[in-house]
Amino acid sequence: MSSSAQEVKAHLRGVAVGLLTPFDQDLEIEHWKIAENADHHYEAGIRTFLAAANISEYHSLSRAERIEVTETSVSALPSDACVLAGVGGSTESARELVRAYDRAGVDAMMVMPPDHTYLHEEGLLEYYRALASVTETPFVPYVRGFDPSVDFLAELTRLDGVVGIKYALPDPVKLGAAVTAGADDVVWVDGLAEPYAVSFWAEGVEGFTAGVSNFYPEVGLKLFEALSEEDWDRARKLRDVCLPFQRLRDETGQNNALEGAISVPVVKAGLELAGLHGGSVRAPIRPLSSVDQQRAEQHYEQLVAAFDRLTDASRSIQTP
Repeated sequence: MSSSAQEVKAHLRGVAVGLLTPFDQDLEIEHWKIAENADHHYEAGIRTFLAAANISEYHSLSRAERIEVTETSVSALPSDACVLAGVGGSTESARELVRAYDRAGVDAMMVMPPDHTYLHEEGLLEYYRALASVTETPFVPYVRGFDPSVDFLAELTRLDGVVGIKYALPDPVKLGAAVTAGADDVVWVDGLAEPYAVSFWAEGVEGFTAGVSNFYPEVGLKLFEALSEEDWDRARKLRDVCLPFQRLRDETGQNNALEGAISVPVVKAGLELAGLHGGSVRAPIRPLSSVDQQRAEQHYEQLVAAFDRLTDASRSIQTP
């Protein structure tokens, strides 16, 4: 598969869908389900895919499993699709994973948010350089979970091999400043999905990762189209269609105080409701409670109905 840097940049200017990891009741990976989900999204028009990503339960996968789900993703998709594979951990283990992904034929490496307790910006830049030194494959650092300076973000865009930045901080002002200060030839991607797509677009992003679009890609494709055409009213309406389901993802779930705890199982519920494959989750994530499952079903029905109404209204306006 392996795309050039320019081809990867072109793919980043779109909707990037995460390929979730379906587990069976024994928490073993069902690879055929990953392949079927990938095929469905490709047929719907998606061309950019994230394998072994956060939403794929990256941290609950062993090193071998990360490689295996990535190989499955690459094999399942035609050559004009772009697969970014998540890589992280200690420097040497991450370098080994980069080499394995290269053998699998990925198009780009998505460097996962650092999970170290203590960070130094210069040390983090050294980490990215060390990973890039063992490959010619493009890199997309994933910025989330820490609050870097604008200078750091600008310097990140100038590292060899970096073709894009997946920005997942709820701070559009910092994003705008970093886009201005950074290199002109790097693609900024909204890593907070559809809810931030409109505001981040105004600050310089050119693509976004999926939230609702992980199981209902039609929404993301229409939203990207509206943003590209600078049809802000329609873009806001499409964003609003996604908000109830996305807000549910941000919740704690039952018997828990940690925000976002049900994010992955809610998306897996969405996949099942769409006739695709979600499957079980591994600890420390917990399955949805019966109450949250019912809410997911309600939000899914509302999402489909609202999208259909918006699409029908758009068709009626365009029809002479």
